[in-house]
This record gives sequence, structure tokens and C-alpha cells, in this order.
Amino acid sequence: MPTESRRTAKAAKKADKRAAKAIKKGEHGRITPGNAKKVIGVAKVVGPVLLPFAVRAASALRNSYDRTRARHLGVPVDDLGTYTGHGAALHARIAGDSEALRALREQAEDAEARLVADQYAERTGARLMQLTTAVRAAERMPTQRRRSAHRAVDAELGRIEDDLLTRFGVPTRR
Repeated sequence: MPTESRRTAKAAKKADKRAAKAIKKGEHGRITPGNAKKVIGVAKVVGPVLLPFAVRAASALRNSYDRTRARHLGVPVDDLGTYTGHGAALHARIAGDSEALRALREQAEDAEARLVADQYAERTGARLMQLTTAVRAAERMPTQRRRSAHRAVDAELGRIEDDLLTRFGVPTRR
């Protein structure tokens, strides 16, 4: 057994010397010119093969992200570029409410209902324009004030949407 422990000690000492020599040469845990050449050689062979797959994967990932964001905002993917910034969701809601106002005007059956719908749509449309301006102005505000402004706009939009739903004959929970 003493010879085996001597062998182990000798092997450990030899390994330590090799490690010390590698550290001294700067090859231990660092990129060396030889290693860099090997990596570049492999990249030249494998890169052209893998590049099309990487591009397709990146494109699919971007499309998936865009679809998820559009679904979250409630807009078509093609219109996603219209709604950007911190207030994108609010801008999308305002646009949706504007569309609902147009539909409300079109659904009015008789002249009296059409007059009431037109008056309501004029008042509410003007309010939506003010809210759009408020959201745009909030984009340049400090974070705390922007969030406060967005909460106020969100509450106002909630009231407008509840009123719109009531006018369409859909009961609301509030």
C-alpha cells in the first residue's frame, strides 16, 4: 500500500506542476491563439449550416411575440405599430371605443334615436380626443406621474365603456 500512496502523491504532484505551467503560460482558463483558431475553424464549417435555422427561429419568435402583444392590446397584428410606448394599451382602448361610437351611430333606427346617438357620440368623441392627448402628454412625464395619469385615463375609459355597453343594451356589473 505505501507504494500506491506514493504513486498517487507523485501523480498529484505532476498534475500540480502541469497546472502551474499552464497558468504561467496563460493557457489555463483563457482563450489562447490555438483555441481561438480551432473555434474559428469550427464556426466556418458549422456557421453557414446553422445560420438559416437561427434566422428562422428568430423570425418565428418575433412573430409569436407580435401576435401575443397584439392579442393583449386587442388589435390586429398589422396595426401593432400604431400602438407603441407606455400608453399603447390605453391608445388601443380609445381606438376601440371610437369604433364603438361609430357603430352606435349606425345602429340608431329612427330619427330621434339617431339624434340622441349623434349627440352622445359627439360628446364622447370629444372626451376620447382629450384622453388621447392626455396619454400622449403622459409619455414624457416622470414614471410616477405617468402612472398616475394612466390610472386616471383608465378609470375614465372604464366609465365611458360602461356607458357604451349600457347604450348597446349590455348590462354592466358596476
